[in-house]
Amino acid sequence: MVAIHVEGLKLTYEVREKLTLAARDRRLPQTGGTITGNRRRRYVTALDDVSFDLVAGDRLGLVGSNGAGKTTLLKVLYGIYEPTGGRIDITGRVDALFNIDLGFRQEATGRRNIVLRGLINGWDMDQIDASMGDIIAFSELGEFIDLPFKSYSQGMAARLAFAIATTLEPQILLMDEWIGAGDASFQAKAQERMQRLADHAGIIVLASHQNDLVARTCNKVLELEHGRVKRFTTASDYFGSSPT
Repeated sequence: MVAIHVEGLKLTYEVREKLTLAARDRRLPQTGGTITGNRRRRYVTALDDVSFDLVAGDRLGLVGSNGAGKTTLLKVLYGIYEPTGGRIDITGRVDALFNIDLGFRQEATGRRNIVLRGLINGWDMDQIDASMGDIIAFSELGEFIDLPFKSYSQGMAARLAFAIATTLEPQILLMDEWIGAGDASFQAKAQERMQRLADHAGIIVLASHQNDLVARTCNKVLELEHGRVKRFTTASDYFGSSPT
């Protein structure tokens, strides 16, 4: 059984600035969340008192403006960032799609990258060989699978990354905005596969600015604002009959 329990989650980090006489170098970097502190020591609270629960079959859409904390929350769930407060309990194997290029070697072919990504994901060579045909077919790359990854368009790279991540049906899948890349045909295939994953007792967490994509894909919505929960409800209640 898969589940995600998040209670009072908080992530605060110090902004370390280079000491210089140039005023332009003393500016804070662009970031989301709430800034506190003084001129010498400043802190960003990227997530503050975030709580929610997900169970098998849930598909959560993370929405909010730039800097609201959507991607940060995904990275905390994946273990990239360690929270400074609160509690996270995750039951199930987690896979993530944050960056199309993450984990791919630009000079290697698509086929070779399937092998490399599979090994990173903990697959053995028998699993990789058994999944190779399905991954290539789903990605629709055809003969391009034997060309270097650096020659792929963004849509081609997105199709390959998604195909690899979902072939063995991860129990929990975390995805960032880019899943909307590609043509309508691929998006329909991707949504069908995500639905099948959820139907097989999986959990999906999708961060996106595309409300129509979230409305079609998700059954729950978590809206963030400056790192805090503004609203957590069902997708049907959040969007009503016509998402905007």
